[in-house]
Amino acid sequence: MRMHLTRRRHEDSSMPPNPIGSREAVLHAKVAWLADPCHYAGRRRPVEIIETHFAFVFLTGTRAYKLKKPLRQGAMDYRTLARRERACRDELRLNRRLAPHVYLRVVPLYRDAKGSLSLRAMAGSRVADWLVQMRRLPATRMLDRVIAAGGLRPTDLDRLAATLAAFFRHAQRRPLTDGAYRARLSREIRRNADELCARDLGLSRSRIVNLSRAQLDFVNRHARALAGRGARLLDGHGDLRPEHVFLGTSSMRACVIDCLEFDRGLRRLDPAEELAFLALECARLAAAAAGEGLLARYRRLAGDPVPPILMHFYMSRRAAVRAQIAAWHLRDRAFAGERRAWKTRAYSYLADALRHIQLAAALRDPPPA
Repeated sequence: MRMHLTRRRHEDSSMPPNPIGSREAVLHAKVAWLADPCHYAGRRRPVEIIETHFAFVFLTGTRAYKLKKPLRQGAMDYRTLARRERACRDELRLNRRLAPHVYLRVVPLYRDAKGSLSLRAMAGSRVADWLVQMRRLPATRMLDRVIAAGGLRPTDLDRLAATLAAFFRHAQRRPLTDGAYRARLSREIRRNADELCARDLGLSRSRIVNLSRAQLDFVNRHARALAGRGARLLDGHGDLRPEHVFLGTSSMRACVIDCLEFDRGLRRLDPAEELAFLALECARLAAAAAGEGLLARYRRLAGDPVPPILMHFYMSRRAAVRAQIAAWHLRDRAFAGERRAWKTRAYSYLADALRHIQLAAALRDPPPA
């Protein structure tokens, strides 16, 4: 789940110094090398770096290269070279479902006998790390940028809805019975609350407990709203946010990038929950109508009624998960200077989560099918 994007140029030299020999120093050396435009054929302009909680992305003109950080967070474990290679190959395979023209290949980063790095194999060199090579998309056509510029058109939503409906129609099915699905939701709510209540995060326990109680109460009281949703579960995208949605150009088709590759369980979702996540994020960008328009188009294309009560519940759940991911940044030394901003972000998502579960609780269950 790629939360925060910190952009910087190579010449900033903003990577902090690290003790020689540490894991941080090894990563620092790789980042510094990949940030140097001289290491890319025909590249002389500065390389733009995007740092997320889990990776660095290097933008080199027509290409982008992603380097995963050697860390562990929950089910995600990138601490060994073999695990990072497997994660890169999973990312390539899974993202080609929605963006086959964007995800190009997995590229080895080599180190020779003298310790020098290279993107080409040399005599005596060995693989030092793995990169995902992608085609760089025009940033101005990403959904978040289009919303900010006030340029979203109905045809954009038409293409996106058609892309997502086709993806959901062909995605691998992973259904559950109604009872098993409600039990799974309850486990996820409790696990989410436990994560958010961790003492080192310093978040308000009372807010988190009130939210989790309201969500659990919904699962217990509104079996009819959740009826049949477990049967719709599939292997989805898992991180459907505006910054991952490319609306297409006259020469490039619309697509969605950067799916959640490290945990198959977290991708096991109801398509309506994926759309609720995107609707939530659009609303946070002051574009609630975009999420509503997309949902209306999906309902028509997929023949799925998706009642408002369900959308509000799913939006509450996704906001709570986003609060958890924001809070994780409080533990990351790379974001030590941004603790206040990340805590504010976590509380903002908690407020969204509580508002949507209250809206859901105020609505009636849909009539029996």
